[in-house]
Amino acid sequence: MTGPLFRGSFPALATPMFDNGDVDEKRFQNFVEWQIDQGSHAVCPVGTTGESPTLGHDEHKRVTELCLEVAKGRVPVIAGAGSNSTREAIDFTQHAQKVGADAALVVTPYYNKPSQEGLYQHFKAIHDNSDIPIIVYDVPGRSIVNVDVDTLKRLSELPRIQGVKDATADLALPVRTRLACGDDFTLLSGEDATIVPFLSLGGHGCISVTANIAPRLCADLHEAWWAGDFEKVSKINDLLTPLHEVLFIESSPGPVKYGMHLLGWGANRLRLPLLTVSPKTEGLVRSAMAHAGLIDG
Repeated sequence: MTGPLFRGSFPALATPMFDNGDVDEKRFQNFVEWQIDQGSHAVCPVGTTGESPTLGHDEHKRVTELCLEVAKGRVPVIAGAGSNSTREAIDFTQHAQKVGADAALVVTPYYNKPSQEGLYQHFKAIHDNSDIPIIVYDVPGRSIVNVDVDTLKRLSELPRIQGVKDATADLALPVRTRLACGDDFTLLSGEDATIVPFLSLGGHGCISVTANIAPRLCADLHEAWWAGDFEKVSKINDLLTPLHEVLFIESSPGPVKYGMHLLGWGANRLRLPLLTVSPKTEGLVRSAMAHAGLIDG
C-alpha cells in the first residue's frame, strides 16, 4: 500500500423497513443515492446500524447487492461481513467479493469470547478464503472481546487485512496502532463523538452513525480537516456533538432511525428485540437535529 485504503466520512447505513418489518428496498436505494449526493466518501451496508443481527442471511446479502447497484463505483462500498461463526463470516466475505464490494467489514466474534489467538485465526481464515480487503471491526462494548494491538499487528502483516474500525473510544489506541501497523494501515473511528481527536492522532476517517442523518456536515468536517481549516472543523464539530450524544442514549439504531423518519426516510421501525425510542428521546433527537440545522427548531 502507498497510503490508507480509505479516508473520510462513511455512513454505517441504517436499513429502512416497512411497518411489517420487511426491508424497504426502494427507499434503501434512494437513501444510498442521497448519501452519495450529500458527499459521503464511502458507504457501509449491513453493519450493526443496518440491523445485521436480525437480518436473515439472504436479506443481508440482498442489502449489500442493493447498495452496490446504486453506488456503481462512484464511492467505495465497505460491506458488513462479520459473524461469530468463522464459516458464516467467510461466506459473507466471499459474497461481498463476488458482487463487487470494495472491502469487507468484519466484526470481532461476539458471545463465544475467543482468545487473542482465536481472534487471529478467525480473521486469518477469512483472509485466506477470500480475495478482498478486510477491515477489522473492534467493538468490545458489543462483542465483549477486543483485538490487542499485538494481535492487530500480526493481522496487518497479512496482505489483505488493511485497516481497523476502532469503536473502543480509547484515544490511546490510534497512535499505538499506527506505530505497530504502519502509516498505511487504515484507521477508522467507530465512535462519532471522538472523530476530531481521532483524526489528530493519525486517524483517516469514521464509519459513522451520525452520517445517516447529517451526511453533508460529516463529509464537510473531514474535508475541512484535509484542507487544514481547523476553525471550520471546530464549528462543524460543535454543531454535531449534541447529535453524536443523543444517538446513543438508547440502543442504536433506535435514535438514528427516528431521526431518519423525521427526514422522510421511512417508517420509524426496528426489528425486535430492539424497540423504537421513548418520547423523551424523540424530543432530544429533534432538539439535536435542530441545533445542527437539519430540521426547523
